[in-house]
Amino acid sequence: MSLLDLANQDGRAWTRIGDCYAVTKKPRELDVRLHAAIPFIPMESVPQGGAYEPAFIFKSPDALTSGTYFERGDVLVSKITPSFENGKQALVQSLPLPFGYATTEVIPLRPFDSSRHDSRLLFFYLLHPDVRHFIAERMEGSTGRQRVPESVLLDLPMPDIEPQEQARAADALELIQAAMTVEDKATENAQELKRAAMTRLFTRGLRGEAQKETEIGLVPESWELRTTLELCEIWSGGTPRKSATEYWKGDIPWVSGKDLKMPALDDAIDHISAAGVEAASRLAPTGAVLLLVRGMGLAKDLPVAVINRPMAFNQDVKALISHGEYSGQFLRSAIYAGKDRLLSQIVPSAHGTMTLNLNDVETFKVTCPTDPDEATEIVTILDALDRKIALHRQKRAVLEELFKSLLHKLMTGEIRVDQLDISALDQPKFIRAEARV
Repeated sequence: MSLLDLANQDGRAWTRIGDCYAVTKKPRELDVRLHAAIPFIPMESVPQGGAYEPAFIFKSPDALTSGTYFERGDVLVSKITPSFENGKQALVQSLPLPFGYATTEVIPLRPFDSSRHDSRLLFFYLLHPDVRHFIAERMEGSTGRQRVPESVLLDLPMPDIEPQEQARAADALELIQAAMTVEDKATENAQELKRAAMTRLFTRGLRGEAQKETEIGLVPESWELRTTLELCEIWSGGTPRKSATEYWKGDIPWVSGKDLKMPALDDAIDHISAAGVEAASRLAPTGAVLLLVRGMGLAKDLPVAVINRPMAFNQDVKALISHGEYSGQFLRSAIYAGKDRLLSQIVPSAHGTMTLNLNDVETFKVTCPTDPDEATEIVTILDALDRKIALHRQKRAVLEELFKSLLHKLMTGEIRVDQLDISALDQPKFIRAEARV
């Protein structure tokens, strides 16, 4: 049952947001020209995913030709699609002036009485999936430009919780959000460490030997440049007919660009049957490297992964099957280490689709150690860093599920804050250590 289905039916007191909060309006007596620069928040600076503070720029009063007035302490709710659905909202706590301006596509809310209504809890309440779905169904306007009317937001039902309980609930949810931020930072730090390690490993190696200059830059003296085609067999994939349901009822992972977001794959979003593989795709073996060669995923990065089980793949992906000299894990890392060179070969189509030509993939050169043990040791180092990154992502995912569950149960009254024990999250020393990785 949706959270909003419980409104006024669960034996608890409910209220309306409009009974507790008002849309902030600019005071008539305020003269913004008395200030040399006014904080301004564009839509791209409104965070999503639970972060409070938006970024801002400064504008001169004369440059403020449009915008939404807000004050320090306001909750800013994005009202235009898809920003609203994506959870773009802010709680402005730090501002050099008592007020500022934001994009016209936000609604600023502030409590009538801040001693009775904790804006942090409203901020979290508006992140609840049921609440967002309820509001999204009531957006108005043409397709693609729909907006949340102020009246819908103000009429939204909300549990009427005692002020002290509001503060304690907000504290608990805030603590989980802080732990999530720690894991995000730890993931970012580990990724940066891996990038630095990869650069060093593929330019200096592990043996402390001298470097030599090559057409792709400095590499260890004993290492060699090899083309992808020298090291691998390159396979093409395909897509079974969508109308043939028997092709799409199976347990064989079928990889497309949307799956290639991690260095290694254990599964895929879509699955096909053996008949589907036979009809239109191909089954790459364990240890193969799957490389995206067509799609918008190439716009920012090089989607490439080694697979940990046999998988089929579509026509936008190439499978690189090692001849056995080097493992798939090493080849994947060697290719990714030189990704900037490969991405520079991208050819955009007339429709804007990014494409890597087969010849550019075949002739792409990677640097390889002549000592197979050195290649194995490099894989071990990078694998340890990948496991570190995966651990922080997993912890972050667990915290996100905890946040969603706790928010729902606090709003439904299923649990109260005094029944919680989340002391394990309140560990400042541990958090600081994790953030450093």
